[in-house]
Amino acid sequence: MAKPLSILTGAVLTVCLALPVQADWYLDNESSRLSFISTKADNLSEVHRFLTLHGKINDKGAARLRVELESVSTGIPVRDERLRSLLFETGKFPDAHIMAQLNLAPITDLAPGAQLELTLPIQVEIRGRKHGYMADLLATRLDDRRFQVVTMAPLVLHAEHFGLEEGVEALRAVARLSSISLSVPVGAVMIFTSR
Repeated sequence: MAKPLSILTGAVLTVCLALPVQADWYLDNESSRLSFISTKADNLSEVHRFLTLHGKINDKGAARLRVELESVSTGIPVRDERLRSLLFETGKFPDAHIMAQLNLAPITDLAPGAQLELTLPIQVEIRGRKHGYMADLLATRLDDRRFQVVTMAPLVLHAEHFGLEEGVEALRAVARLSSISLSVPVGAVMIFTSR
């Protein structure tokens, strides 16, 4: 009787260990961060962020991240409102999207604390316009149910790729600035949890 029990126990353990590889992974919004840097008046740079992110990586490695543009946070409420209305037009375009396809196995095979460098093509969609980039990322296995992905270098988005030039000019005019850069470095720290 011990042998069948041993076989059954082994099978259960195998299934349990395989679950994180085959499960969907969900973004932990509270532990994740998406930030960007704006530069105005030629050399004054500031760091801002989005507070509400939604993300999922399915068992096929299709990664989808949705950014609620309404959640933009610069530390100045009137500036946040100008970004929502003049730049992003959140009434028409409430979300930005980031999409990628990745191979989960090398990440889920990592031991806790181990890291893996990735160069991954991603697609960013803002205001209905899409543009592709190559992202340098570092994946870290945190434990059996979590891994972290961070940008090793900022991803530089350009306003013209998303039809944002008029919005940037409107921001510049209302704030009475000499200039606002059309290039915006973006950085991310994303933690995914299996369910």
